[in-house]
Amino acid sequence: MDTDQLHYLNSRLKGMALEEALPFVLENIAGKKVFSTSFGIEDQLLTHYIHPYAGFVSAFTLDTGRQFNETYEVFQKTHDKYPSLKIKTFFPDEKDIREYVAKDGINGFYNSIESRKECCRIRKVVPLKKALEGAGLWITGLRAEQSANRETMEYLEWDDANQLVKYNPLLHHTLEEVEELVKRHKIPLSTLYAKGYLSVGCAPCTRAISKGEDFRAGRWWWEGGKKECGLHIHAEKNY
Repeated sequence: MDTDQLHYLNSRLKGMALEEALPFVLENIAGKKVFSTSFGIEDQLLTHYIHPYAGFVSAFTLDTGRQFNETYEVFQKTHDKYPSLKIKTFFPDEKDIREYVAKDGINGFYNSIESRKECCRIRKVVPLKKALEGAGLWITGLRAEQSANRETMEYLEWDDANQLVKYNPLLHHTLEEVEELVKRHKIPLSTLYAKGYLSVGCAPCTRAISKGEDFRAGRWWWEGGKKECGLHIHAEKNY
């Protein structure tokens, strides 16, 4: 999809309600549509709105092998509430995990940023590539206020690394707006959320955050700088 088309579609999406925007995008973007969920509050809200389109959107999650048990619990609750949306699980390659542990140790990601990024690559980025194969549209739960890196994003962006269009329906929703919609629709949440886990990844790499901390301060908290794992690489756009 070229820049002019994306610019036009983004201009149409501004001010459009979520329940209108989703079918609009599904109709205007060609190819296979996929939705990724990690069962955080944003993804849970999107699951609620996407499940009526289960025949047109494939849902998936990445199981890194180091998840919180609470993540599996909300996975089951989500399956029970939205049975029409079959969420496929993608796992890391067992050989890659064995080689990483042999070289860096079971928790080697604490030792260096390079080791942590390699762990993320094996457990997340490589399985994601498999999950996105053949897709033309990737629906995500990214929001602008989650990090400075995401503030310049658009609703629809060309993802050059994965050669598809990425759609961020909740980009300009505030956390308060997301929470209100989740409460209104009685959408299941991980019990970790009420304990201050606003962004949940692998158990060894996630902690609760305190009031006033950045949304992603609890991810890889022992590191400084930007808090991204490589799933959402964002390049500045000129449109």
